[in-house]
Amino acid sequence: MTKSLTETLGSIKPLNLEAMEAARRRQDTLTKPQGSLGQLEDLAILIAGITGNTRPKIRHKAIITMAADHGVAAEGISLYPQEVTRQMVLNFLGGGAGINVLARHVGARVVVVDMGVIGGFEPHSGLLCKMIDFGTRNIAQGPAMTRQQALDAIEAGIDVLESEIARGLDIVGTGDMGIGNTTASSAVCAVMTGKPVIEVTGRGTGLGDEQMDHKVAVIQKALQVNQPNPDDPLDVLARVGGFEIGGLAGVILGAAANRIPVVIDGFISGAAAKVLDEMATFEEAGVSEAEEVG
Repeated sequence: MTKSLTETLGSIKPLNLEAMEAARRRQDTLTKPQGSLGQLEDLAILIAGITGNTRPKIRHKAIITMAADHGVAAEGISLYPQEVTRQMVLNFLGGGAGINVLARHVGARVVVVDMGVIGGFEPHSGLLCKMIDFGTRNIAQGPAMTRQQALDAIEAGIDVLESEIARGLDIVGTGDMGIGNTTASSAVCAVMTGKPVIEVTGRGTGLGDEQMDHKVAVIQKALQVNQPNPDDPLDVLARVGGFEIGGLAGVILGAAANRIPVVIDGFISGAAAKVLDEMATFEEAGVSEAEEVG
């Protein structure tokens, strides 16, 4: 049974300070100058705090890569056509993408999730279908999705994470695919950080100056049209986010609830994590509500 967002939030506990202190003491007894391993020591202590285990073992690893299309691609904010989303998912499934090579190198399995790719896919042993819809709507013209769809996307991510635990999971990495998703992520980050759009928008797939200016203008228009509420992360996700962004937020939440370390890869996963900053007040924001936005 899929865990609800509220249930998952209620399961998240603080870092285990006792485990961290025990890990720190152990570090200081090893045959080396104290602190000589620098950030590696800090990381080992942090993982002890996350897992609650003084000497955690990292054996089972997974990269959860979520894919979805974005209606804002119609605004010409990418150098690549929307069809590339589907092509890249097929590449992931075929083992030919960069993430497949890196995952093989570290002994991690790649879990590919269709959160809303236009056209869909034939059944494949390496593909999980958690489709919310065939891509979001164009945020330059209105909300990306309904509030219920935003909630469904997050809970789909939680469900994927829980399923991977059943296969064995000690650490999880996040990945994404979706033409137009840097635009949606920039919109999310602009709202959640309060920074000007230009400061949180990058060139994505390598835009030139003129195309970059257009991308910034599209995001500014999306924020003006949708007026997302920065105090309500579900509203922000629904108005200017993406299905895979919501799914990744769910993966991160599910991992936190199960004391599993998360390695966040890139801007889209960072935007998903940023959505979680206000998640503690989710019930006040109306988690249980299924009304449409806009």
